[in-house]
Amino acid sequence: MDNFRSHQAQLIAAALAASVATAGLLASYNAYTRRTKRKDLNEEVLQSIQSKGSSFNFQKYIGPQSLTDELSASNLSTSSENIYDEELVREQLARNYAFFGEEGMTKIRGGTVVVVGCGGVGSWAALMLARSGVSKIRLVDFDYVTLSSLNRHATALLEDVGTPKVKCVERTLKSVAKWLEVDARIEIWRKEEGGLLLEGADWVIDAIDNIQTKVDLLKYCSDNGIKVFASMGAGAKCDPTRVQISDISYTIYDPLARSVRRRLRLLGVSSGIPVVYSTEVPGDVKLLPLDEEEFKKGPVKELGVFDDFRVRILPVLGPLPSIFGLHIATYILCELAGKPIMNPLPIKNRRKLYERLWKDLLHREQKILGHTLNRIPLDEDDIGLIFEDIHRGRSVLPPHEVPTKPALVRWDLTRPLTLDNCVMMEEKDTVKHVKAWHEWAEDKSMYSPAAVWGSEVEAVVAKRAKEIKKIQDWIA
Repeated sequence: MDNFRSHQAQLIAAALAASVATAGLLASYNAYTRRTKRKDLNEEVLQSIQSKGSSFNFQKYIGPQSLTDELSASNLSTSSENIYDEELVREQLARNYAFFGEEGMTKIRGGTVVVVGCGGVGSWAALMLARSGVSKIRLVDFDYVTLSSLNRHATALLEDVGTPKVKCVERTLKSVAKWLEVDARIEIWRKEEGGLLLEGADWVIDAIDNIQTKVDLLKYCSDNGIKVFASMGAGAKCDPTRVQISDISYTIYDPLARSVRRRLRLLGVSSGIPVVYSTEVPGDVKLLPLDEEEFKKGPVKELGVFDDFRVRILPVLGPLPSIFGLHIATYILCELAGKPIMNPLPIKNRRKLYERLWKDLLHREQKILGHTLNRIPLDEDDIGLIFEDIHRGRSVLPPHEVPTKPALVRWDLTRPLTLDNCVMMEEKDTVKHVKAWHEWAEDKSMYSPAAVWGSEVEAVVAKRAKEIKKIQDWIA
């Protein structure tokens, strides 16, 4: 019996050893097969490159990184020939094909985009468009890379300081997408010859700092049926959750957007231009100081290369312009592919809330004044500012809860309705607020809202009035 068990154990051990050996052989065979296939694929890539007439001395396969190293070392240019065949292009864009599909990617790859302004915003937009398959990009900018550009520019390196921004971007785009046609123009866009630089564009990206040139470009595109996406102000902002995409007519709290919007309205353009902007209202923000020597040269406004270009600039946190640029690239890619972004969130719901709050406030002012009004000193943008940024969607009354039915009311009824004299409460509390005013003694000059709600609430209102003053100084 013991001999049988011993023999059985030996058979099991032998079987296990044979299984391990077989598994080892299979693993070795699979590894060998993978190496062979990888080597064969590399040879095919090299042959494909050489068949296009390349004179570069590509070495034979050494390791997984050798091809990448050779391509980088060769500093290939696509100006004279396209060394990438279709199979390689599709492999590089595989994730985009998976997202947009064959038809969508055909449209993207057939698209032409003109980027006007190749700084912090424009460089990031151009780079991601190139990475995503757009085959024709024209870069327009007269400016040069400076040391201060390096905190936010997508492609600039230390050795690029002093070189044209468009050339810096062009170099990187060509190193990323070998099939890309880049047309780099060291020029400033002018409305008198605007059609020359925008010729053939499916989309134009406005990433210009200068207000008048920005307005001229947007007006030209609107008049000539050219699709354009505009970047508003990324300076002095730090909150990425406040970055929004909307029609220019819906922008709020952005001084650059406000100025552009008003100028366009005077030119007959009130909507139809998508923009990226931030609803963030910065705190204490100051222009960067100028050296005393610069002031001695003459009036500050005359120090710029062109009129209306900013010489003293706002501080910029590098990631914000990049976020703006990536928003633009995403929007345009979806539009080109025929899968547009529908109903961006800022346009949804919030506007209706502001409209209701405004109408309620108008009705309340009529009751206070005792006569009919057609308008009040605050518009819907002001209502949004009070609701979102001043009261953060909460009642001014302790414990500062989120109202079930929010309402706005004049705080001190002896003073006119202004931004700093308007507070948010639960609607039932506004009824008490106005009723106390009407029931007050005949001498209204003795009235004080603190007598109704207490000194603690009055202190909160005073503190928020100071916040509003800072915001008004920023927006002005």
